[in-house]
Amino acid sequence: MRSIDLNADLGEEVTDDAALLRIVTSANVACGYHAGTAEIMRAVCEQAAERGVSVGAQVSYDDRENFGRVARDVPSELLREQVADQVGTLSSIASAAGTSVRYVKPHGALYHRVIDDEEQAAAVLAGSGELPVLGMPGAFLSGAEAAGRVVFLEGFPDRGYGPDGRLVPRGRPGALLEGEAEIAAHAVELAPSVQSLCLHGDSPGAVAHAHAVRRALESGGWGLRGL
Repeated sequence: MRSIDLNADLGEEVTDDAALLRIVTSANVACGYHAGTAEIMRAVCEQAAERGVSVGAQVSYDDRENFGRVARDVPSELLREQVADQVGTLSSIASAAGTSVRYVKPHGALYHRVIDDEEQAAAVLAGSGELPVLGMPGAFLSGAEAAGRVVFLEGFPDRGYGPDGRLVPRGRPGALLEGEAEIAAHAVELAPSVQSLCLHGDSPGAVAHAHAVRRALESGGWGLRGL
């Protein structure tokens, strides 16, 4: 059976973490720099451990004010230290909860920045040790592959793509898919070309959309497996 992962950003205080943890197979846990607290990280990790959901470090710029969605020109060494701090914090909490950090995924503006910015991509890689990485094609994944690290390519069922294969920027026409059937169909279309599908949890109907995606994949012969 073909297998695929379903991931979601959790611990951000804007998502129904408990409901999504019953659907996803991997949880990208906010590490406190754009959202989240030690208490929230602990709760998500404990629930993930109970349900057999893989835990990943969702690392970000140090920017709670803008929820990590504004690009910042952070010196490489400082960014490396910030990423290492986030991964280290979550790793300690995950270990105490009976699980471990299995991969790293940048959040928000950092996610998009490291697709093109080799210097910042290298800093995130340096700060995250030898963890597998999750993202879209670009400098971050290429750098990880060159270093011999495991790479997971992801797709976004509820987002529109441009002719260049990039996500249509939020706020532009076609950026967001909102219909349950449309999102589920897009997930099935994307599945053969990626290892993981990201389910956004901060949009109206997010849990219903996630259920629809999982049902569509399972009906299409896909098995679900965490990273």
